[in-house]
Amino acid sequence: MRTYKQRIVDILLDQKLQGKGAVLLEGPKWCGKTTTAKQMAKSVLDLGNTAILRDALEIYQIKPMSLLAGETPKLIDEWQSIPELWDMVRSEVDDRGDVAQFILTGSSTPIEQDKLRHSGNGRIGRLNMRTMSLWESGESTGSVSLDDLFEGKDIEPQDNPLTLDQIAYLLCRGGWPQATFMTGRVALEQARDYYETIYKMDIQRVDKTRRNSERTRLLLRSYARNVAATVSFNKMAADIKENDNASITYETISDYVDALKKLFVLEDSPAWNPNLRSKTAIQSSDVRYFSDPSIAAAALGTSPKDIVNNLQTFGLLFENMAVRDLRVYADALDGNIYHFRDVNGLECDAVLHRRNGSYGLIEIKLGGPDNIDKAAATLHTLAEKIDTDKMKKPAFLMVVTAVGQFAYRRKDGVYVIPIGCLKP
Repeated sequence: MRTYKQRIVDILLDQKLQGKGAVLLEGPKWCGKTTTAKQMAKSVLDLGNTAILRDALEIYQIKPMSLLAGETPKLIDEWQSIPELWDMVRSEVDDRGDVAQFILTGSSTPIEQDKLRHSGNGRIGRLNMRTMSLWESGESTGSVSLDDLFEGKDIEPQDNPLTLDQIAYLLCRGGWPQATFMTGRVALEQARDYYETIYKMDIQRVDKTRRNSERTRLLLRSYARNVAATVSFNKMAADIKENDNASITYETISDYVDALKKLFVLEDSPAWNPNLRSKTAIQSSDVRYFSDPSIAAAALGTSPKDIVNNLQTFGLLFENMAVRDLRVYADALDGNIYHFRDVNGLECDAVLHRRNGSYGLIEIKLGGPDNIDKAAATLHTLAEKIDTDKMKKPAFLMVVTAVGQFAYRRKDGVYVIPIGCLKP
């Protein structure tokens, strides 16, 4: 029997349940929501099981509140299959007047929003679950803690266990929990299967809108070609026409992207808007990312060997991988990940901004002395532009790399940390 791999969200779910009567755990299919929720649940209603769902729909017509009976916290898996359960849970939480009553899991936005009469605010907390970071899956040593960097602690040089070939493999494999127990081609096929399920099946189910699977496939390929960029939908339409000899309108792309975000397939990075000493205009466009880099690799039909031989593509996909891990770690640190770009071309790949106002500036590079030097210079330039009379100075400056023998701190104060050494 496979051993459960501890997740960062385990702690977050426990904390959330201590203050809410119910918690909605959302995220992509196959990211481990049900397995994680079962670690804490005392009873389960599995609506992802067709037979159970059929029986539950009949029971709902006869005695609906019996669906909520059982030891608490009770897990209701794929709750959106019976959207009315939302208001039933909210009402039951009010009646019981206690915390930790229900855990709801789902991999898409409810298909019938008109059946939800209440937002659940104050009763139902929300928690976003992502695919596994390298630290959670066991590939990162976790020898460098982001929390320590925020506390101003120095680090001794730490060995990096991962090579470029290994990073390429882990990128294409993705953070799908099931795949982390597999090896080789079998592990890689999990992300490819997920990708095919998205455009062939899931896109049709998300909100009862009939969408074309081939258009979805073309859009995902274009998104992958433009990952880590602030490309507009109009430019994406032009990209599809140029590379795939197909025509898709702005309106179609907008609709399909919205549906894919409801499925937690896409997760763009919003812009960071700091107080600057100058009046430089800041670009507000989101940067395009997938929730897991393996989806992008699958959409491009690329393999670990292919991306090692194409360092430009590798660099962009690695940025998506690093952003995924940083998002998972930011959740543990009560923070969010943003990007920064101004009209003069100054940019920062990731800003980890915590709720308490502290933040770190992060550049993401495959590696190499010249690239690290340029990234460090960029970080210093941005740090000097920030008006520290109006906001805190950066807690740290860091370059996250794919490779490099050590994690260390440069003489200019910039941390150079291989992704295989990071943890929250």
